Amino acid sequence: MRTITYLDGTWSEGNTPLMGASTQAGWLGHTVFDGARAFGGLIPDLDLHCERVIRSAKAMAMEPPVTSGEIYDMAKEGIRRFPAGAELYIRPMFWMEDGLMVLKPESTRFALVIQEIPLPPGEKGFSATLSHFRRPSPEIAPTAAKASCLYPQATLALREAIGRGFENAVMCDIMGNVAEFTGSNILLGVNGELHTPTPNGSLLNGITRQRVIAVLRDAGVSVVERAIRPQEVREADEIISTGNYAKVQYINRYEDRDLQPGPLFRKARELYFKYAEGQKLD
Repeated sequence: MRTITYLDGTWSEGNTPLMGASTQAGWLGHTVFDGARAFGGLIPDLDLHCERVIRSAKAMAMEPPVTSGEIYDMAKEGIRRFPAGAELYIRPMFWMEDGLMVLKPESTRFALVIQEIPLPPGEKGFSATLSHFRRPSPEIAPTAAKASCLYPQATLALREAIGRGFENAVMCDIMGNVAEFTGSNILLGVNGELHTPTPNGSLLNGITRQRVIAVLRDAGVSVVERAIRPQEVREADEIISTGNYAKVQYINRYEDRDLQPGPLFRKARELYFKYAEGQKLD
């Protein structure tokens, strides 16, 4: 898996060291990131991912030393260092270098990591189970940012699910309503409509989620955002995952139910990739 990193004005190959033993982020967790994709010469919503990482940094009291436009241009430059059409994961990052509990926003640093990671096959679904781990609320954790400190909870939920024989987990919010999978958003097919949790500060309102909802609504598909109880996942006709890493996937087994890719999944995937075809790398 080839990896390149832009740091302090220079591109390097491999797993480039970013932090020292005294770096604030390394031991107190003041780090944010975003993830975008390039594949087949396409860069769907890359600009929106670059804008979001800036918002995440500011939500964590950082002072980004680069703009979203500069990140966008760097990302395109990095993509061109790979073979044409390569399937890439693009990860801009900000972190705080100095300070202990009293933050020093002016010490914010930036890196851009691009890794060659294939998209999972479109026909590949995954299994999932309900986790007892929950997503935090905004009063508990910095949920307004795509902050690295939010992810240990998700990885524990994923580990728990794998231990039960599943590939992923559904996590609830602090009120016990369904929030999302460990690293992607959830949509349920119910009587020809899609139902998905309302962004309430606990779940990440994913860029791919927003895009899928938009293209489906434009095509006349009803998408309802509301509070969803865990039992409704068990009863859904279809369960769909949207996220940057794999884009649009279906759930092939939830708890003790086997599921097949349904018409709403196929429509969502078709329309998303049709949209992506118009997002070409210049």
